[in-house]
Amino acid sequence: MKPENYKAYIVREIEKGKFLGSVETIPGDTLPESDLLIKVAYSSLNYKDALSASGNRGVTRRYPHVPGIDACGEIIVSRVENFSHGDKVIAACFDMGMNHPGGFAEYISVPAEWVATLPEGMSLKESMMFGTAGFTAGRCVDYLIKQNVKPGDGEILVTGITGGVGSVAAAILIKLGYEVAGVSGKPDHPLLKIIGVEKTIKRESFVTGKQKMLLKERWAGVVDTVGGQYLETAIKQTKYDGVVTACGNAGGGDLNLSVYPFILRGVKLIGVDSAQCGGPLRDAIWAKLAGEWKINCLEDLVQMITLDKLDTAIHAMLAGRAGGRKVIQINKTI
Repeated sequence: MKPENYKAYIVREIEKGKFLGSVETIPGDTLPESDLLIKVAYSSLNYKDALSASGNRGVTRRYPHVPGIDACGEIIVSRVENFSHGDKVIAACFDMGMNHPGGFAEYISVPAEWVATLPEGMSLKESMMFGTAGFTAGRCVDYLIKQNVKPGDGEILVTGITGGVGSVAAAILIKLGYEVAGVSGKPDHPLLKIIGVEKTIKRESFVTGKQKMLLKERWAGVVDTVGGQYLETAIKQTKYDGVVTACGNAGGGDLNLSVYPFILRGVKLIGVDSAQCGGPLRDAIWAKLAGEWKINCLEDLVQMITLDKLDTAIHAMLAGRAGGRKVIQINKTI
C-alpha cells in the first residue's frame, strides 16, 4: 500500500534551461505502479545523479524528476514471487534515477529485475557505501582478474583515485595485494593515506605525449574513471598484454588514439557498464563486495548526509570538490 505522502528531493525546471532541486513532501499516488514498493533506508550520490539534478537531458529527459540511481531498504509490497514483504534489498542501475523516479526519496516503486537481495555479510548502510560507484569499481577489478592481471605483474593505475569509483577500486586492489598508483587533482587528499596509496601523479602532469602514438610502458592494468586524454595517456603507457578498464567520461567522451597500443603491445581496452548489469553477475559482484573484497576502510571513504544537505553535495560534485562517497540517510527506522 502506497504511503499517503512522502519526502523526496525533486528537481524542477523553473525556467527554460534553469533547474532547481529541493526537498518536498509529495502525494504517495505519484509513485509509479510496479513490482516492488520499497521503503528506502539509504541512497548514495553518484556523478550521474549530479548530472540529472543539473538538467542534463542526456541523463534525464523529463522534469520534474527525482534523481538517485541507488537505493536500499525494505520491501513493503511485493507483486512477484521471488521477493517478499520485509526483504532487505538493493535497488540500483537500469533506468532508476534517470527517467524513472529514483532513490532520493523515502519510497521507490521499481521493477523486480532492478533489485538484488542484500548479500550476507553486508548491512543496508554498507551497501550504499559501495553503491553503484563501488559496484562499478568491483566490475573493473573483476575484469582485471578475469584477464589474468595478477599481483606482482606490475603497478595498476587508477585515474580519478579520490572519486567514488576510483577510491573503492584502489582500496579493493590494495586489499588483494596489487600495487596501486593514482592520478588525482588532489594528490594530498587524506583519502589516499586511508586507502594506502603510496604513489600519486598530479593530474596536470599526467597527460603528456599527446602527439606520440606510444609512451613508455608503465602499467600492468588500468582502472580509468575519467576518460578523455587521461584514458588516452593511460592506454599509451600500458605494458605489453596489459588491460585497461574504462568506466567514466568526466574528462571527455572523445578518444583520439592510433591502433598501435593494441596491435603492437596487445593492450586490451574493456568498457565497463553497470547500468544494464543484472542477474547472476550482479549478484556475484555484490557477494564479493560483501565478502572477499570487503574493505576495512569503507567507513572512512564515506561522508553521511541527510536529504536536506543533498543539494550542497551535488553542487560540490559538479564543481569537482567532492572526494570519496556521499551516503544519504533517508529513513532512520530501518
